[in-house]
Amino acid sequence: MIGFNVAFVRMECFVGASKAPMNTLIAANIHCLEQGIDLLEEMPGSVYSTSCPEVFGSSIGGHFRHNLDHYSAFKRALSTGSIDYDERDRSLSMETDPAEAQLVMRELCDFFHGLADMDLNTPLRIRMDDGGDSTWSETSLRRELQFLLSHTIHHYALVVSIATRSGHTEFPEGFGVAPSTLHYLEAKEA
Repeated sequence: MIGFNVAFVRMECFVGASKAPMNTLIAANIHCLEQGIDLLEEMPGSVYSTSCPEVFGSSIGGHFRHNLDHYSAFKRALSTGSIDYDERDRSLSMETDPAEAQLVMRELCDFFHGLADMDLNTPLRIRMDDGGDSTWSETSLRRELQFLLSHTIHHYALVVSIATRSGHTEFPEGFGVAPSTLHYLEAKEA
């Protein structure tokens, strides 16, 4: 059975002694980013940058870059009120250099800690290429945090698939597994 710990989903993360508890959705995104940092601490650079034909020819670095581009688009939205997930940097160096990805993830963790006092019902606009006119839709800070969490976990699952094909089998606890699945497994085990 997969080892797991769902405490991060239920806990109230404190961002400082004088501040209110952090929303669990923000804490869960930070946790996912920290899992990525932890994984890359142990992973050889060659595994990070090698493409895997069985998983769409993608690489672990490509999945990390893709995720971090989405987080960066979200971060930009807080100053503009609009998220365009197709406006991405697509940095090839981030796909080949795990240290660069780790740096960006650390910066994003700091950024998310700064969101502790934000109203998650703050309205935003979102657009992404839908194959048609790509019109703007209404969304909220909360909904986009939910999307980022789900999107990251999905890509982490692909990272596990690529890494295991390359012989890397050590992953942070619960890496690439959705909180709902972790809860299910915890209840089933109890």
